[in-house]
Amino acid sequence: MVRRVPHNSPAIMLRQINYGEADLVVSFLSPTHGLLRGYARGGRKSVKRFGPALEPFTQIEIRWQAGLGDLLTLLDADLIDARRGLRQSLPQLALASYCVELIEMLLQEGDPQPDIFSLMAGCLDFLADGGGTQLARLLFEIRLVKHLGYIPHLLHCSECFVRFEEALIAFDPLRGGSLCRSCAAGASQLEVGVGTLGSLSRALQTPIDLFAGFQFGGRTLRDGAAMMNLVLQLILPRVPKSQRFLQQTLSPADP
Repeated sequence: MVRRVPHNSPAIMLRQINYGEADLVVSFLSPTHGLLRGYARGGRKSVKRFGPALEPFTQIEIRWQAGLGDLLTLLDADLIDARRGLRQSLPQLALASYCVELIEMLLQEGDPQPDIFSLMAGCLDFLADGGGTQLARLLFEIRLVKHLGYIPHLLHCSECFVRFEEALIAFDPLRGGSLCRSCAAGASQLEVGVGTLGSLSRALQTPIDLFAGFQFGGRTLRDGAAMMNLVLQLILPRVPKSQRFLQQTLSPADP
């Protein structure tokens, strides 16, 4: 008989799905084990083993072992931080759900991702404290795609590598990112301000879990959102289901 060795780790709860009358199927993110999915027998009723720890977006300490199928068997979990502030604001809650869906779509199960764990924790903490959703979305998206190796060239032309002097730059992720006027050659690409590229490049030099203290102007938020939309269209297998709900909840005046 193969002995099933228990594992334990800090984790962020991502999603839960009701199964039967009392059980749950959940996904969670661990810094040492990456994206994982598990089965919690009695997860909706067991106060002693789980309590409120399996609610989405919570910070927990979780213990599990190998299951019989593709799902792990969850043994118990302790709640560290419920992040209750997320449930006080619809825009913050919508963005948290969107970030979870990006993680589930872009990460391979079982691949350790300590930096992305820190990114997710920092974003959720910022939103739970009432942080601006437009700012948080842009920082989360650009850091996520950078860490996964998809970030395009920003501060120099992706084809001739010249540094930019003009005020407006063409941006085309299919051609590697930013393009000078000569390389763009009149083709139809997104135009973004060179100031936007500088602001985003500087943001990528800061700690991956830092969200507080940033002040992006309206142009940077608009340009950055348009850039990330093009990049994500290329790398995502489908449009996130939560994206429409997020767009409905976000206000243009929200920083």
